[in-house]
Amino acid sequence: MDKRFVDLRSGKNGKARIKILKGHFATKNSHVNTYIDMSTVKIRHNNAREAAKVLAQEYVTSTYVDTIVCLDETSVIGAFLAEQLADSTHMALSHKNNISVITPEYNGLGQIMFRDNQQRMIKDQQVLVLAASITTGKTIKRAIDSVLYYGGTICGVCSIFSAVTKVAGMEVKTIFTSKDLPAYHAYEPNKCPMCEAGDRVEAIVNSFGYSKL
Repeated sequence: MDKRFVDLRSGKNGKARIKILKGHFATKNSHVNTYIDMSTVKIRHNNAREAAKVLAQEYVTSTYVDTIVCLDETSVIGAFLAEQLADSTHMALSHKNNISVITPEYNGLGQIMFRDNQQRMIKDQQVLVLAASITTGKTIKRAIDSVLYYGGTICGVCSIFSAVTKVAGMEVKTIFTSKDLPAYHAYEPNKCPMCEAGDRVEAIVNSFGYSKL
């Protein structure tokens, strides 16, 4: 791994941590000056569990949840989040509920879809959307539109990091915000000052990681 990576730990829970790398990176929707590596918090079960505990605090006593839709390879966190939300020892509103944890697919047009066997977990259900990173909110908006299309109700949006505070009028509950990364900036690809300055994109990044160019 690039030695320039720097650890960033949540003030709410030190085991909920990410790594950041300064540079010029291209995502699907934007160019960013900081790559946020979430492999530790998404893959290692101890770190995923602690991240889920932080997010659960936002919903456990106030929001009834039937289904968690996991974007950006967050299903490990999603499973721990469901466990926290259904735990009766926490005075959970969803206690004893058998919460579904599902991952949608993308069709050839980039639209988010749910297979027939998953649609019963969306229709007439209270759905919490979980993402790793929210930069512009465009992917979250597509997820919300998809859940509504399949007959579900959005009860919340949460993430590990978010550069925005709201998506489609809904507040984003997140562990890390732009205040934790004050130098983080995202730009439209055709309005990127790094490109205008002649700085080449050094890597393509997505929810799986980054690939150097």
